[in-house]
Order: sequence, then C-alpha cells, then structure tokens
Amino acid sequence: MAAEPVRKRLGADERREEIVRVTLDLAARQGIDDVTTQDMAQAMGVTQGAVFRHFPSKDAIWLAVMQWVRDRLMSVLGHAAAEGRDPLDALQRMFFAHIDFIAGKPAIPRLLMSEHLHARSPMLRGLVTEIMLGFEAKIAGLLDDARKQGLARDDLDTQAAATLYLGMIQGLVLQTSILRGQRELRSEAARTFPIFLRAIRSVSDPGESR
Repeated sequence: MAAEPVRKRLGADERREEIVRVTLDLAARQGIDDVTTQDMAQAMGVTQGAVFRHFPSKDAIWLAVMQWVRDRLMSVLGHAAAEGRDPLDALQRMFFAHIDFIAGKPAIPRLLMSEHLHARSPMLRGLVTEIMLGFEAKIAGLLDDARKQGLARDDLDTQAAATLYLGMIQGLVLQTSILRGQRELRSEAARTFPIFLRAIRSVSDPGESR
C-alpha cells in the first residue's frame, strides 16, 4: 500500500500566506459570504484549529487578504507605471495591469464591494477606503503631470478624470461579472480605454496619432 504523502511543514509567514491565497480561491468559487474557516482548513488539509493558530478570527483573515491584495496590486501598478514613456503611457500601462490583476483574481471585486464584510469590519472598510483614495491620488498626479507637459488638455479637471478612470475599472468589472460569458473583461477594457484617452488628450499632443 502506498504511503500517504507527507505534507511539508510551513513556517508561520508561509502558512498565513497560504491561508490568504486559499481564501481568495474559495471566494472566487463560492462567493465571499459562503466561505467558512472549515472550508479553508479542508482546502489546505489541516484542522480548523490550525487556521486559528495563525489568525484570531475570520474577520482577521479577510483583513489579511485585503492587505495581501493591496501589497500585490500596488507592486504591479508601480512596475507598470515605471515602464511608461510619459504620464499618459504610464496611465495606460497601469490601467491594463490593473485589469489583468483583477482578471487573474476574480474574488477581489467581491471583496472590495462586500457591504456585509465592510459593515462587520471597520478596519477592512478603512483599508479599502485607503486603497481607493491612494490610487485615485496617484492617477490624479499622473494626469496633472500630463497636463503640465502639454499631453493632456489645459482645462482638464484631473480629480474628476481620476474618478472616471477608477469608475471605468469598477464598471467594467461589474458589467462583465453580470454578463459572464457574453463579455470578457480584457477585451472590453481594450475597447473602453482609448475613448478615455481621446477625451483627456491635448489636441496638440503629437502622441494622439499613435
């Protein structure tokens, strides 16, 4: 009879990250509200007690998930922006990097928009607010740089444009989630972003013909 495979013993940090990743995967399949700590434990092949040795509560797990999302997303967007030839190119690279990140982790929008979780955990709601406002400020800063460099319209309301930029991502995610199978997130994003770019670009920007 073949011996049972021996499960590798993980350090505390590795185990916490495993719990976070498993929770995101379960949320994508089952929905946020239906994920239990027993589901997490079963998916990892450990006991429920082992999960609670690393997190004091289920809310603490969701908070760690959101912190993991924030750190990974900011890293992805930072790398994308750094590759930009100019502020508008950086915005475009960030937009599609953001779309790709969400497409690869479909549970993230549910986590960001879960009123149930936010009502239960003020810390989680505060973290989501911090992420959104920080991202909006980054976008507004790049738009302001583009305006100063003559790449964006002189009369551009950069704060409103940053809000619209975020709203495009949120709207596309919501739309493709509802119309699953009929519309695909990446292809809809590819159709949408050029319209935004044309709306904000300076008429004298030589890059308009690109």
